[in-house]
Amino acid sequence: MNLKLSRRQALALLAAAAAPWTRAQSKWPARPVRIVVPFGAGGVADLTVRAVGDQLARQLGQAVVIDNKPGAGGIVAGSTVLQAPPDGYTLFLMSNGTAVSEGLFNKLPFHARTDFAPISLLGTFDIAVVVPENSRFRSLGDLLAEAKAKPGKLNVATIAAGSTQNLAAELFKTTAGIDVQIVPFNGTPQVVTALRGGEVDAAVEIVAPILSQIQAKALRALATFGEKRSTTMPGVPTASEVGGSLKGLYIASWNALAAPAKTPQDVVARLNHECVVALANPEVKRKLADLGVDAKSSTPQQLASLLDSETRRWGGVIERAKIPKM
Repeated sequence: MNLKLSRRQALALLAAAAAPWTRAQSKWPARPVRIVVPFGAGGVADLTVRAVGDQLARQLGQAVVIDNKPGAGGIVAGSTVLQAPPDGYTLFLMSNGTAVSEGLFNKLPFHARTDFAPISLLGTFDIAVVVPENSRFRSLGDLLAEAKAKPGKLNVATIAAGSTQNLAAELFKTTAGIDVQIVPFNGTPQVVTALRGGEVDAAVEIVAPILSQIQAKALRALATFGEKRSTTMPGVPTASEVGGSLKGLYIASWNALAAPAKTPQDVVARLNHECVVALANPEVKRKLADLGVDAKSSTPQQLASLLDSETRRWGGVIERAKIPKM
């Protein structure tokens, strides 16, 4: 039996072997797409991806299944995605928490920038400095003036040390050049209780989970950290508008989609296109706005740059604040 093959025969065999994969890719998606979310059901990130996922399902003609796998640093969710075939059917909901984890953990089972292929940003949501409605501080300028006049006397609440809100407070503190005590609590309800009970003077929190408290006039927002004023609170100035050292201070929480790093580029490109279309949909934009989320897409390259810059930024904040690594 002659085992030698001509070059033409060898190429023909390789083409035949690759054909099923090529055909499968050309038909993508041929089955439901799963998005693994590193947060529990019902939170802002979960509701955001569900709103976008519903629209993606309509566009793709396939179900988009949300799989909640909460856990510190997104480790459980990220590892689940990396164990799946890189075929575009299992995606990862990234967030600024992904960038924070790079500097907060001594060792992670993955590297966000090399183990995942960025697809698109989904949206950003505002972070605000809030006080009780009856607070003596009527503006962020008032709070800054007292903080400078009485170093170390004011208490600013956030959720857990190392969270986005906690690090945002640390960055605000160092940028403003003030000496305040940042007090971490277990969760947003505890922060709200401490504020309303007068245990702390102010808090730094994502707007969405406290918006009802602000609308009910139990809490009052002094400023947000966004590049522009919040669409849900247009009367509240940005911290940058205060000027001085805060001019140019922009901090926002964000969500994005990524796939395993070896996912074919044509699938990543298709997913990016579908995200751009979905996030431009007026109904999706309205749903996200109701959550306090600004719908915003990006190119994969822009998302990669954002992840790089956020990783450097929060790594520096963690180091300066001397937050112990996990």
